[in-house]
Amino acid sequence: MDHSGHGMTTDLPPFTLERGLAWSADPFFLVACLLGLGLYGWGVVRLVRRGDRWPVGRTVAFVIGVLSIGAVMCTRLNDYGMVMFSVHMAQHMVISMVAPILVLLGAPVTLALRALPPAGRGRKGPRELLLMLLHSRYMRVITHPGFTIPMFIASLYALYFTPLFDFLMGSRTGHVTMMVHFFAVGMVFFWPIMGVDPGPHRPSHLMRILELFAGMPFHAFFGIAVMMATEPLVETFREPPASLGLDALADQSAAGGIAWAFSEVPSVLVLIALLFQWYASDQRQARRTDRAADRDGDKDLEAYNAYLASLNARGT
Repeated sequence: MDHSGHGMTTDLPPFTLERGLAWSADPFFLVACLLGLGLYGWGVVRLVRRGDRWPVGRTVAFVIGVLSIGAVMCTRLNDYGMVMFSVHMAQHMVISMVAPILVLLGAPVTLALRALPPAGRGRKGPRELLLMLLHSRYMRVITHPGFTIPMFIASLYALYFTPLFDFLMGSRTGHVTMMVHFFAVGMVFFWPIMGVDPGPHRPSHLMRILELFAGMPFHAFFGIAVMMATEPLVETFREPPASLGLDALADQSAAGGIAWAFSEVPSVLVLIALLFQWYASDQRQARRTDRAADRDGDKDLEAYNAYLASLNARGT
């Protein structure tokens, strides 16, 4: 039978990773992933053809980020995620924490600004519209820590601890909307923190680290609360299909453990990336300072030589 209008059968065999990774594409995410890869590839090819360089590491990070979305939304993991809390939580964590970090490391906004041609004087093309969006008040609001951190936290507590979750899981459209929301929240939360692409807010590296860790304790506590709950928290997963041979509370506890783990691992990876960025930024600043000092030294030497030459001329 169909589950909550999602158009999938609940008569699933017990979950294994091999079964979970079998092909079962959600049309929306399949098109979105292919479109994202296609546009990114177009941008890289355009830069290369005109003789510009684009770091291979950025391309690799972006492709893996998009593929991670495909792995949880275009396989049977998406089917199991409709009836298993643990699999759903894995989807949530990948699409809200892993995929955004990797996509942002790919610097898609920077690539678009370099690849898109200017529209010409007095006209507005895609590049000009993108610049307008980046400098808009809307972007300043949704990328400000006063918005991103509460939204990041609310996406956990206000969703799973209210009837909203069951409502969204009641249809395929609601489920897709929820997953798109998870990805969007992850993007706006990590965008200013990663600092790879240009944006309205450019906090210092220390502030980025503080923003990163501001929301993580709430995330960890959420995972612990789910893991330690003695009653099912959401109706959707209260009675798993009999074919899964699954205990609902044990599965819920596993979901909490997954949420807790994902509050730690991605945070460490982002912290390492930030420390490398900080070090590289300091090295670039030191090189600029050295070059400026060299130029000033050359000017002083030239002035001194000119002074000696004037003395010599007077003596003659």
